Amino acid sequence: MSFPDEATPSEEVGSGSAGSGEDETWSDADSAAVEAEAESAGGPGAGGGAGTGGGNGAPVLPDVFALDPIQQLENERDEYLLALQRTQADFENYRKRITRMQEEQSARAASALVTKLLPVLDTLDLALAHQTEASAQSEDAKALVASRSMLLDVMAKEGLERLDQAEVPFDPAVHDAVAKVEADGGEVMVDEVLRSGYRWKGQVLRPAMVRVRG
Repeated sequence: MSFPDEATPSEEVGSGSAGSGEDETWSDADSAAVEAEAESAGGPGAGGGAGTGGGNGAPVLPDVFALDPIQQLENERDEYLLALQRTQADFENYRKRITRMQEEQSARAASALVTKLLPVLDTLDLALAHQTEASAQSEDAKALVASRSMLLDVMAKEGLERLDQAEVPFDPAVHDAVAKVEADGGEVMVDEVLRSGYRWKGQVLRPAMVRVRG
């Protein structure tokens, strides 16, 4: 007896196996697509990063009000201390600058006063140079010499230096040559001091008027 219109049992088994294989392949692809959609919609990059920086990856700043009160007090203390140190440094610089300005002003005032007294010293020098042996013995001449010596001593103690040395090398910084005596070669020397010069605390107030030789 034959069965022309029906499949054999072996064919039914084979077809069933093929059909189940196609079902299993579609199911795996569908599962992969579903998982991909789930990851893109609600994965760690979309919503899971809210605790660290949000969806765009930006860092979350700490809450200022969440700081420890003791830490806040320490921060304020450090800021006040730094501001106080800056203020103290500025005041110290200001005090030094004012002190230096006062010293410079005092030195200029003293120098101006000494410069005004130089003609008085010149007058005393001329009076002393015109004394004779007879007039030098009078009381007036002795008082004049004593007054001149006292004035020179007081001003010398304050920093006045007299430039009246002869037979020293000529120095244009402290000497003003107004006459010259010819000599045979050699170094230019101060032959005679015609008017004394003065130096105040290292600064030349007036060069000495001299006659040079050489």
